[in-house]
Amino acid sequence: MSRRTIVNSLAAAIVAATVPAAAQQTVPMRNGIPVAPSGIPAIALPDQPVEYATAEGQKIRVVVAARGLSHPWSLAFLPDGSMLITERAGRLRIVRNGVLDPAPIAGVPTVRATGLNGLMEVSLHPQFATNQLVYLTYTKPAPEEGKSLLALARGRLMGNALTDVRDIFIASPDAGGPARLTWGRDGTLFMTTGGVNGTVAQDPNSDAGKVLRLRDDGSVPPDNPFVGKAGYRPEIYTLGHRSALGLATNPHTGEIWENENGPNGGDEINILKPGANYGWPVVSYGRTYPGPRQSEHAWDTRFQEPFVIWVPSIAVSGMAFYTGDRLPKWKGDVFVGGMRQGEVPGTGHLERILFNDKMEELRREQLLVPMRQRIRDVRQGPDGLLYLLTDENDGALLRIEPGNQS
Repeated sequence: MSRRTIVNSLAAAIVAATVPAAAQQTVPMRNGIPVAPSGIPAIALPDQPVEYATAEGQKIRVVVAARGLSHPWSLAFLPDGSMLITERAGRLRIVRNGVLDPAPIAGVPTVRATGLNGLMEVSLHPQFATNQLVYLTYTKPAPEEGKSLLALARGRLMGNALTDVRDIFIASPDAGGPARLTWGRDGTLFMTTGGVNGTVAQDPNSDAGKVLRLRDDGSVPPDNPFVGKAGYRPEIYTLGHRSALGLATNPHTGEIWENENGPNGGDEINILKPGANYGWPVVSYGRTYPGPRQSEHAWDTRFQEPFVIWVPSIAVSGMAFYTGDRLPKWKGDVFVGGMRQGEVPGTGHLERILFNDKMEELRREQLLVPMRQRIRDVRQGPDGLLYLLTDENDGALLRIEPGNQS
């Protein structure tokens, strides 16, 4: 038994001996996970734009740009400024001229939506203007009843329908969502997979808990780090991830940034290096949901250390680099969605991270806290504004624009 374990055991014994039994709460559990409290009531989104002051002295206005979305997951901007939005249940929606079309886009493959899986990412090919190719990640029904497979599909957007839709990549059967996408500068496509359970994220013969690198047709690039290595799936780019809900390409360096949920604490941003291992579930800054630490050490030299961490968790989701001029005080900042903080529902928000010119973190700011929304995605629009999706039963598209600066 290590010295740290002994110290922690003694501390727990002292607390148990000194705190009266009546003062120790009995927390209800479900499947080994504490049942979340429900003491913070939900509030409706406002009908009118709301202005907020922010830390950098820049006032913002938050506008509800579209309503009536059911658990929206991802959005992508078309060349004409329209937006494609996925809904987890399996619908692809479009917003044209600021209006949500009531009819979903036809041609989406059959989705098996269970739990947090379903229709997830939507992404446009870098040459979409000439080829109209749209990419979707989703969980599809498997031949075995009640089972799903994680798939990457591609189709052409023609008016209000996807045509020539087909799966171009299907992950190993033990892999599921979440599944984000981003494009590398070389035209390759990066895709995340979930790896919460067991040690599967460390298994090189499984796609679960990995970031994959593919060509635009779903095939494997010959320069992937594990191509030709026995026991490794060649599509793997990095391994040791838990639940990757944000993926973005740094517009300044071309690096691929990934964010992932820890368990109870230990959310993180990673800068991906080919062939690197990010440690889950062997190391983590978080605790297991019942309370004990996930690992005795938060990090060791076998693994890449996180670039940014959150303790407690904010349930990170979605990520964007802001490069626009409409919100000048935020230029160069990184934004991540937060779905709840410290395992308490009703605490979702948007988080801003400011770095210096050496990409060393200076400060963080929590935004939109009074709205109490689960922020599932954040993207910069072609108009230089920020757009957010709220992961709610009656979800919405929010727009952040400059407020009254007087």
